Amino acid sequence: MYKSLQELCEIATEQNKKIYEVVLEEDCHERGIPVEEGFAQVTKVYQAMKEADQEYDAGITSTSKLAGGDGEKLRQYREKETSLCGDFVVGVMEKAVKMGESNACMKRIVASPTAGSCGVVPAVLLSLQERFSYSDEEMTKALLVAAGIGGVIASRAFIAGAAGGCQAEIGSASAMAAGAAAYLQGGDMDTICHAAAMALKNLLGLACDPVGGLVEVPCVKRNVIGATSALTATDMALAGIRSKIPPDEVIDAMRSIGVAMPSCIKETGKGGLAMTPEGQKYMPGV
Repeated sequence: MYKSLQELCEIATEQNKKIYEVVLEEDCHERGIPVEEGFAQVTKVYQAMKEADQEYDAGITSTSKLAGGDGEKLRQYREKETSLCGDFVVGVMEKAVKMGESNACMKRIVASPTAGSCGVVPAVLLSLQERFSYSDEEMTKALLVAAGIGGVIASRAFIAGAAGGCQAEIGSASAMAAGAAAYLQGGDMDTICHAAAMALKNLLGLACDPVGGLVEVPCVKRNVIGATSALTATDMALAGIRSKIPPDEVIDAMRSIGVAMPSCIKETGKGGLAMTPEGQKYMPGV
């Protein structure tokens, strides 16, 4: 099993395969299932992302009333065609918020890699498919690329906010989305890895400070930052820009930062935004 992005790329090169093929074959070998079955399962996961996006309900709010309805506001704003970011980017933002709100409102989502960061990868991938008409088969391959990147991050560092802060959740999701986007846009393995590295670098040090201990504020809106950061990192990588720090070393840096973080900003709800005067109003028992 590969333990670094460098090793993943080396295996792919030696075997004359694409990254997604190595990821798929390694996973299927580990689980003892045929490659065809594994690919079908990943396709099903991507379809679940599509369904979650389509089933967004603008009329519901979370139990705390902290989340709900903002995805619809972005949809309406997008229709005005007056946005600073343009239709495509605002569309990505809309999907990211909708997915995050659906999670907060207990609707079905796909943890990618976590529930708190569930809006990043789908927002980027679904938007790219809508814009460039990629087939579902190609989108499944892109999701496998994302999974490979996420797997390396999980093995070298962490993907949970409780372990490494929000950088581990939104940062990891952003890296996964960037790598997948770079793949879809024809980037080679080096481009894919550096897109992921630059996306993760953008979010190093991000605290996990959920208001009331709930995965709502600031979590939902941070999905937007993760998704849009993935787009900018991908474009930089496709332009030929490279991370001066090697991708695997960026992941290792994320781990060291997470280890150094105090527990109050690692999903405990005892620091950062959670401890502001307004944030404290939503503490359990208040």
